[in-house]
Amino acid sequence: MSHTVTIKTQVRDRHAVDAACRRQRLDAPTLGTHALFAGQTASGYGVKLRGWHYPVVCQLESGELAYDNFGGRWGEQQELDGFLQAYAVEKAKIEARKRGHAASERVEADGSIVLTINT
Repeated sequence: MSHTVTIKTQVRDRHAVDAACRRQRLDAPTLGTHALFAGQTASGYGVKLRGWHYPVVCQLESGELAYDNFGGRWGEQQELDGFLQAYAVEKAKIEARKRGHAASERVEADGSIVLTINT
């Protein structure tokens, strides 16, 4: 039986952040306090997206992201969207494996990912 699921992503899992970075071929995230624009800082796991001036900071306790891409002038939104998609897929696969399920995926022509969890 097939089911379609929509996921609202909160970034709370360090292992899934690591896996998403590997999947997107990004540098490993770094834990600490990261500089944002105009002396602002954010603490958490900093992810340097391609072409972005400042890191995206994953605040795992709250699930929120801190970043400044100046409305796309300092970083393309599609880079963040790709990271979040990778995070959601990797997190779903981690949770499936924890429950003893196998997961397979297929990337569609439009970039969407079909993830199948076999129970």
